[in-house]
Amino acid sequence: MKIKFSTYRIKLNHSFGISRSSHDYYDIVYFYLVDENIVGRGEAAPSNRYNESTDYILSVLKNGVSLPENFEDNKDLWRRIKPQLMGIHALEAAVNMAIWDWWGQKENKAVYDILNLDVRTLPRTSYTIAIGDMKELDEKIELSSPYSILKVKLGTQKNDKEIIRKIRLKTDKVIRVDANEGWDFDMAKEMSYWLADRNVEFIEQPFSANNLKDTASLRGISPLPLYADENSISSTDISGIKGVFDGINIKLMKCGGIDEALMMINIAKSLQMKIMLGCMIESSVGITAAAQLAGEVDAVDLDGNLLINNDPYTGVTIVDGRLKLSSKNIGMGLSLIDQREGLL
Repeated sequence: MKIKFSTYRIKLNHSFGISRSSHDYYDIVYFYLVDENIVGRGEAAPSNRYNESTDYILSVLKNGVSLPENFEDNKDLWRRIKPQLMGIHALEAAVNMAIWDWWGQKENKAVYDILNLDVRTLPRTSYTIAIGDMKELDEKIELSSPYSILKVKLGTQKNDKEIIRKIRLKTDKVIRVDANEGWDFDMAKEMSYWLADRNVEFIEQPFSANNLKDTASLRGISPLPLYADENSISSTDISGIKGVFDGINIKLMKCGGIDEALMMINIAKSLQMKIMLGCMIESSVGITAAAQLAGEVDAVDLDGNLLINNDPYTGVTIVDGRLKLSSKNIGMGLSLIDQREGLL
């Protein structure tokens, strides 16, 4: 078995803005485990918000990640590799999903079957309308037409209500709002009541992650549930936010892969918290890895690959707004459609 990796620039259909930044593209890293005729694929889509970058990931990979000569199974292989990854969660996610993809192909089984997960009827994914040029909003709403749920990025301080008003002139679809730590308490209090009258399902991460005091106060008065994103990075975070948030957003790139995400799901369920499965801007590799778990959660926001125009892979599909994994999948069920050098 050999390790290979490659960088790739994924390009967005529109500038993708949130409360603290805006991007036209993201540089990601593909990680491959090559074992004779089997290629296990993984994707790292790092976020500066968590002090991770493509350059940092490449430096670790170029310095060398050693594969053990002997190991019992995929979980043993993961235990031996993980300590070498410098705690970079996006890199951990890439390696972890590549191991699962390789193991599934080796065993001639789908990853979801190995994990004994039911994927027959998966949830509908939301489609994100990001902060950007207000002149492009109508076009974004039109692109969202195949999807019955919208995730709307707010936290602009000045245009939040205008964004929702313009969307409501076009559609009455359910909206999930994500402020990405962009509000202060007065704004959040006002917006929670205002949004509740406009068919909004919940609010995600209204305040900075270090402001649990205001979050708890808002939860006491908000007519809408609150979901944690930046406050729910990994399994160790969840017990500390019980009673502050109603639900959590799990992302493979935040937590470090499929195994850790499953642990988060189990903990959240034990605490009777709602669970959303989300993503960064990713290609079909990362989205398909997350989709293996989609039957275990309450809400899904796996649209990163829908927002880009140069996805080099195919995997999970969307049928009538719902995620769909083929019953014939082996491994994660990925196929390469762009044969450019470096991609496997």
